[in-house]
Amino acid sequence: MFNFCKKAIEIANKHKVDFGDIRIIEERIQNLSVKNGEVSGFKDSNSLGFGVRILLNGAWGFASSDIMSAKEIEKITLLAINIAKASSLLKEKKVRLAKEDIYEDIWQTPFIIDPFEVSIEDKFDLLFKIDSILRKKPEIKSAVSSLNFKREHQYHMTTEGSKIEQILLNSGAAYYATAVSNNEVQIRSYPSRRGQTLSMGYEIIESLKLIENAERTRDEAIALLKAPQCPQGDLDLIIGGDQLALQIHESVGHATELDRVLGYEESYAGSSFATTEKLGKFQYGSNIVNLVADATVPGGLATAGYDDDAVKAQRWNIVKNGILNGYMTNREFAHNIKETRSKGSCRADGYNNIPITRICNLSLMPGKHELDDLIKGVKNGVLMENNKSWSIDQKRLNFQFGCEIGWLIKNGKIKSIVKNPVYQGITPEFWNSCDGIANEKYWELWGTCNCGKGQPPQTAMMSHGSSPSRFRKVKIGIKS
Repeated sequence: MFNFCKKAIEIANKHKVDFGDIRIIEERIQNLSVKNGEVSGFKDSNSLGFGVRILLNGAWGFASSDIMSAKEIEKITLLAINIAKASSLLKEKKVRLAKEDIYEDIWQTPFIIDPFEVSIEDKFDLLFKIDSILRKKPEIKSAVSSLNFKREHQYHMTTEGSKIEQILLNSGAAYYATAVSNNEVQIRSYPSRRGQTLSMGYEIIESLKLIENAERTRDEAIALLKAPQCPQGDLDLIIGGDQLALQIHESVGHATELDRVLGYEESYAGSSFATTEKLGKFQYGSNIVNLVADATVPGGLATAGYDDDAVKAQRWNIVKNGILNGYMTNREFAHNIKETRSKGSCRADGYNNIPITRICNLSLMPGKHELDDLIKGVKNGVLMENNKSWSIDQKRLNFQFGCEIGWLIKNGKIKSIVKNPVYQGITPEFWNSCDGIANEKYWELWGTCNCGKGQPPQTAMMSHGSSPSRFRKVKIGIKS
C-alpha cells in the first residue's frame, strides 16, 4: 500500500505543493441485530479506497477514489492539485499549517479477542438469549439487541516525510426494551440508549454482563409505566452514566472545536459562545470542574497514535479548575490561538472525506466523593441516567435533556423511581453549579459513535469519561 502512497507523494512534490498527503483506508464493519425473536439486521462489509489532500498556493484541494491502481493514484492526485489551484483563486487568506515532527511508525488498538474471529453463530446466540429475557413479560412489546464491530487499517504518507500505519478497532453492544400499558410507553436500555462501544476487542462484550443485566432492564421499563412523573422545580441534580457523557459532548466538546469557535461551522450546526478572547479567563465551571482531552486514553474511540494531520496523540486541558484552558485544534487553525503546534484533533470519516476538526476523547476528571455522600448531600432532588432526548441552541448555551429514568432523592435518601425526567440550563451556569464529583471508583468511559459534523456530513467516534456528579438548583421537569 505504501508503494501507492509513494507515487502520490512523488507527484505532489513534483508540482511543488505547499503540503500533500494520501490516506489509504481498508475498513471492515460488522453489525448484527435481533428484534422480537428474529434476526432484524446483519451486515458484514469491506471497503478500500484512498483520499489525496493538497495544499497549494495557500488553498486546499481534495479528491478520492476506490480504484486501487497506479494510474488512478496519478489521476486523483492531479485532480486534487487542480482543485487546490482553482480554490486558490477564491481564497480570502492563505492556509498555513502548524509545524509537526516527522514520524515513521506503526500503531494498533490493543485488544485481547479479535471480534472478527468470533463466530456469527456465537454472536447471534448471545443476542437471542438477551432477547428471550427481555420479552419474558407481556408488558414488553418490543425488544431490540445489537452488536457492532469495526476495524480500520490506515496507511498515511505526507510530503513532509511522515509514514504512518495504524489499525484501529472498536467493539460494542446495546439493547433496549419497550414497555406499553394503555397509553403509556416507557423504554429502558443497557448499557445506555446508544449502547457502549470502546476501542478494544470482543472482550468488552464479555465484560458488559449483558445477560446479567437484561432482567433488571426489562423490569425497570415495566416499573416506569406506573411510576410518578418527575417533579418540577429548581432542584438538585445528580447525573450519571451516558447522560453526563452527552452533557460533556454537547456543552463542552462541540463548544470548544476551534473551527466552530472561529465561525467555520455556523451554516451547519451552529457556532460557539466559547470565543477565543475567553481563553485562560472565562469561568466555564466551578473550580472542581476539570475537563481533559486525551487521544491516548485506553479504550477511547478517538484514541490512536496519530490524527489525520499526522500529529502525534496528546493529552491536554480544555477546562482547568473551572477556567477555559484550551480547544480542539488541527494544524490549520492552531495559530489562531497562538499555538505553535496542533493538538491533533483532525480526523476524516473514511477515505473519501477531507479531514476536519473533531472532538477528541473528552472527560470530566473524577473528584473525591463517594456516590452515597453526593446523595446524602441532597435534601430535595433527582438522580438521572441514560439519555432519551436532547436539544441545544446554536451557540451551545441553552440546552434541554431528557433521560430514561430518574430516582427521587429526599433528605439524603433515594425514595423511588420517577419517569420522564428532564432538566435544562445554560452551559456556564450549569457547570458552575457543580459542587460534587464522585471519585475514580465510579469513573467510566462512554463511547459516542455517531457524532455528525461538516458539509458534506461526516460521522466521527469519540469517548467521554465521567463519574456521577452533583449540580445545585437546576431547572428540572416540564411545567404543564
